[in-house]
Amino acid sequence: RHSDAQEASCFGGSLELPENTSANSFRFRPKSARLSAMSLVQPLSLGSRTTLNRVMFGPHVTNLGNDERSFSPDHVAYYERRAKGGCGTIVVEGASVHDSDWPYERAPLASRCADGWADIAEACHRHGALVIASLDHAGGQGSSAYSQQPLWAPSRVPEVNSREVPKWMEHEDIVAVIEGFSAATRIAIGAGCDGVEINAGQHSLVRQFLSGLTNQRGDEYADRLLFARQVIHAVKSAALAVRADAVIGLRLSCDELAPWAGITPEMAPDIARELCGLGIDYVVVVRGSIFSVEKTRPDFHEPTGFNIDVCRSIRSALPAHVAVFLQGSIVEVGQAEWAMNDGVCDAVEMTRAQIADPELVQKIKNDQHAQIRPCIRCNQTCQVRDARNPIVTCVSEPTSGHELQDPDWYASSVSPQTVTVVGAGVAGLETARVAALRGHAVTIVEKSSSIGGIAAVAGPGQPLIAWLQSEVERLDVKVELNNEFKIGSTDPSHVVVQATGAQRGVAEYEVGVGAEVLDIADVRYGKSTLPETGVVIILDPIGGPIGVSLAEELGERAILVTPDNIAGNELSRTGDLAPANVRLAQRGALVQRRSVVRAVEKRGMNFVVRVQDRFSGELVELECAAVVDAGFRLPTDPMNGALQIGDCVAPRTILEAILEARRTALKI
Repeated sequence: RHSDAQEASCFGGSLELPENTSANSFRFRPKSARLSAMSLVQPLSLGSRTTLNRVMFGPHVTNLGNDERSFSPDHVAYYERRAKGGCGTIVVEGASVHDSDWPYERAPLASRCADGWADIAEACHRHGALVIASLDHAGGQGSSAYSQQPLWAPSRVPEVNSREVPKWMEHEDIVAVIEGFSAATRIAIGAGCDGVEINAGQHSLVRQFLSGLTNQRGDEYADRLLFARQVIHAVKSAALAVRADAVIGLRLSCDELAPWAGITPEMAPDIARELCGLGIDYVVVVRGSIFSVEKTRPDFHEPTGFNIDVCRSIRSALPAHVAVFLQGSIVEVGQAEWAMNDGVCDAVEMTRAQIADPELVQKIKNDQHAQIRPCIRCNQTCQVRDARNPIVTCVSEPTSGHELQDPDWYASSVSPQTVTVVGAGVAGLETARVAALRGHAVTIVEKSSSIGGIAAVAGPGQPLIAWLQSEVERLDVKVELNNEFKIGSTDPSHVVVQATGAQRGVAEYEVGVGAEVLDIADVRYGKSTLPETGVVIILDPIGGPIGVSLAEELGERAILVTPDNIAGNELSRTGDLAPANVRLAQRGALVQRRSVVRAVEKRGMNFVVRVQDRFSGELVELECAAVVDAGFRLPTDPMNGALQIGDCVAPRTILEAILEARRTALKI
C-alpha cells in the first residue's frame, strides 16, 4: 500500500492541499507540465550564514562509526556524496556530549570526534554545503548495555522498550551534562563545523526535561524549560567564543503523542518561542516521545508530511529571522515545494529521500525531476538502530553507506554487448537500467502482460517500479511483454540474464482431496480471486509485511495463522511491529498465534485448517471460505547459459535484487 502522494510524485505530480484540509488527507493532482521546485533551491539565511538551498540532510544513526566512538572515513564519504549531490545543509549524526550517554554501540562521542568533524566539514565545504554537528544525550532512552552504568534522566521513569529505571540526575550530573554541551560545541566548531544543533527531539535528555511524561521533579527543574534554557545559553556562549557567525539550531519535539502529560501541539508554539528567543537560528519541527518511538520515523503506512499542521503553528509563532524546517516523511519534491510556498516552513529536511537519491537536489536544479529515485519509506535498511548493527543503506540505492566499498556501477563498457534480460521484476529492470547506462543494447523479455513482478502488487515498492519503468523507457530499453523466452532463441554471442524471480514453495502441510490453498502472489496478481464473503485464513510462517497487509485489508474476515507469539514478527526491524498489530486489532482481524499448520481439508462448502500449538501440541480446527498461503518461496528453474540474479537464485528482498543486478550488469 502506498499513498496517493507517493503515486503522483512518481509521475511528476504536485501537491495541492485545499483550505481546511488536514495534514493527513493530502491530495496530489498529477500535472503534465514539469514540477516546479525553484523555492527548494533558493538560498536561505541561517543566522548570519547563508546556505545554498532549503534542503537539509538530517541527523540519523548510520552505524558507520568505529570502536573508538568517532567518525570514520565512511562517514566522510557518506556525507560528501550528499553535499556533492547539492544538499545545502548537512547535519551530522548525533554525538553524545557526555560519557554517561552511550545509546548504541557505534554512537559517536563528542570528545573523540574533532578529527572526524574536521574531515567531514572539509569534504562537504568543497561542494558549498554547511555542516552542522548534532549534539545529543539520550538520557533515559539510552542503553546501559555498553557503558554498564545507570542511565541518567530527569526522573525515575522506566524506559518504555527496555523497562530500565534510570538514575534521577543529581545537581552535579546536570551541571556535568550542560558543560558537556558546551565542550562539544567548542570541539565541533573548532574543528570546522559551521554550527551545532541541540537535540530536543525524540531520543533526547533535553526533551525529557521539557516533558511532563519524564520530568516529575520537585526542585528548580520542575520549571521544565530550565534545563533547555541552560543548555542553549551554554552552547551559545561556547559557539560565539570560537566563531562569531556560528549557526545554532534546535531539533524540537512539538507533539509527544501523549496528551495526558506530554508536549502537545497547543503547547509547542510557546515552548518554541521562549527557547528560540535565546538565540536559536533555526528549528526543526519533529514529533515523538518515549511512548511513540515508532512514530518518529514511520514507514509507508503513515501519511507523508505528518508534521505539517504543527510546523505551520511553529512558523507562525516565531520571528522571521528564525528559520523553520519541516520534517516528517518529506520524501516528495512536490510536497516540499508546496509546504514552503504555503507558509508552512522556510525549508525542509529530506533525509530518507537523500539516502535513496543522494543527487536529489542536483536533479531538481537540472530539471531532472523524473529521474529522482523515490524513497518508498520501507525502513528496511535505513533504520539501523538494532542489535545487528547493520550499516545504513537503501533497498533501491545500496551504495548508500558503502560509498568507499562499491565500484562505479555506471562506468562505460569497453566492449558493448547485446543483452537479453529475462524477467521484468526489480532485478531485471535494474539490470537493464545499469547495463543500458554502461552502453549495452538491452532487451527485456517478460512472459506476463505487465512489469514489476511481485514488488508491483505487494508491499511498498510500487513507486520504485514506476521509476524503474520510466528509466528503462528513457534509456530506450526494448521491453517485450507476453513473450515466453526460449533458451537458444538468441544469438550465442548475446548475454542472457535470468531474473525470473521465485515460485510457490512446497507446502509442509497436508492438502486434502478437493481442498484448495491459494498462493498469495496469485491473489495479488489477480490470478486467484477471494470470495466476497466469509472468513479467509492466511498462513504466514514468515511474519513479514505481505501476509499482514492482506489480513489488514480483509479486517474482521481474516484469521492470520503465525508460528510466532505475535503477528508480523519480522516487522520489528522496520519499526512497524507494534503499529501493525494495532492496525490488525483496529480492523478486527484475528491472529492465531504459536500455530503450525498441519492440514487443509474440504468440508462441505468450506475449508478446515487444522493447526497445532507449537508448545502444548493442542490441535485446533479453523473453518473458512478460503485459505491463502503467504509462506516461503523457491527459486524458479535455472536457464542453461544464463546469468542468474535475484530471487531465482534465492528468494530475498528488493535490496538483494538491486545489488545483484548491479553486480551482474557491471560484469558484462
